[in-house]
Amino acid sequence: MYTAINDADFLNNGYTVSTDNNLLPFDVIYNFLNNESYWAKGIPVDKLQKAIDNSLCFGIYKNHNLCAFARVVTDRATFGYICDVFVLKTYRGLGLSKWLMQNIRQHPELKTLRRWALATADAHELYVQFGFSPLSKTNNWMEIFTPYIPQAESGS
Repeated sequence: MYTAINDADFLNNGYTVSTDNNLLPFDVIYNFLNNESYWAKGIPVDKLQKAIDNSLCFGIYKNHNLCAFARVVTDRATFGYICDVFVLKTYRGLGLSKWLMQNIRQHPELKTLRRWALATADAHELYVQFGFSPLSKTNNWMEIFTPYIPQAESGS
């Protein structure tokens, strides 16, 4: 398990965390997910907007600039799926991913969820610190996966 992060360490350095979707800079989030992530390349703008509108989103900010982002798809009673987690390059290496996860797991509407899920190709070490482990009953889980098809550049 992880060692709890003292919120004051970030707050005293000008960082804030919020679940207010009105603060989210959609263009920054879309640019990262569409151009820099390995999991959401080609996501249509309208699909991302709908996903954000229907999720509990977490943003970490410094001087009103987005530093980190995550979405939780949840019924706020029994299940939460953490997705679209990223820290912008300028802010990596500062512990923001841990602070983001701590805020997600301690959120009043989420801390009593029975089941959490996420998928990652490269951040296992982060999530293990927060109690995540590989699926114990993989035969119980099923999926339908339809990848995004990157939209072709429109030519003149």
